[in-house]
Amino acid sequence: MKKIALLLLPFCFVFIFYSCNKDAECWQAIAKGIIQKQGATTYMYETHVLTDNNGKTLDALKSETINLDNYINKYVEIQGQKYNPGLGGPDYIDVTSLR
Repeated sequence: MKKIALLLLPFCFVFIFYSCNKDAECWQAIAKGIIQKQGATTYMYETHVLTDNNGKTLDALKSETINLDNYINKYVEIQGQKYNPGLGGPDYIDVTSLR
């Protein structure tokens, strides 16, 4: 069993690093807030934003598997891959689950 685990370990590292965009730093994240449709911004990436109760943008959001429009103005907890694109705007999260 140990031999199998040792053989699979390098593949786990490859998967973790492959899932990150080479041009951006990324990590797994869980965040809570209110989903809003993104309006005009200076950074113009992603489709939605996660805000706090005062309307301050916490993160930009996108998802290829979840229709974020269904959660506009709702307080949610999201999980996904968080990226720092280094473009002067907020970090963004590629949302993989939401509740």
